[in-house]
Amino acid sequence: MKAMILAAGRGERMRELTLDTPKPLLPLLGVPMIERLISKLRDAGITDLIINTAWQGKKLRDHLGNGAALGVSIQWSDEGDWPLGTAEGIRRALPLLGTQPFLLINGDLAGNFDLVYLARLEPQNAHLLLAKNPGHHPEGDFGLEQGKLLLRSNVSEQSTTLTYLGCGIFNPQIFHHSSERELGPLLNRLLAEQQPVEGELFSGWWLDVGTPERLRLAEELLRDSPADQ
Repeated sequence: MKAMILAAGRGERMRELTLDTPKPLLPLLGVPMIERLISKLRDAGITDLIINTAWQGKKLRDHLGNGAALGVSIQWSDEGDWPLGTAEGIRRALPLLGTQPFLLINGDLAGNFDLVYLARLEPQNAHLLLAKNPGHHPEGDFGLEQGKLLLRSNVSEQSTTLTYLGCGIFNPQIFHHSSERELGPLLNRLLAEQQPVEGELFSGWWLDVGTPERLRLAEELLRDSPADQ
């Protein structure tokens, strides 16, 4: 299975930390967060990687090269000076991704998710990891019922919404002939068309490392979880 790491964002919420450094190269306990992700992918047997870049992408490419130093093979999908959006960026990379389901992961994600398990899945359309809504995203993204995602608008009063944490398995076919710029609207359209999208509740720890505060919190969690380092 191939994996795509989304690394084209500008990291503006990191403020001065990303003025001269791409967010995925910010260190977590001394190791760039994207290197931590690559190591987790490699240890799960996923070594064929595609990484998209935009602003400051050259620094990422210069740092990681072809991935050989980390035991993987990296192909790069350059989007220019500005990111195209999550869905459009994946469409740009489709010639590199091939025809089989691939693992998609955000370049600023930290956590103790099981990539070995995910790599065994072959969903019809997609299989997403969902989590209880964090404080910075209380409205959530989707409902979940018997392993199937629901539109947020279809979640009953007795249920609750959940947040997509930025990791899942995707069939490249869902990006062909689509026009959405971002992944969320694409998935919502599939659900509105009653096309199945699978999901599961993730019970471990995770962080969207999008702010200086969450960067510090991720380091604290890693210190407390030596097995996740």
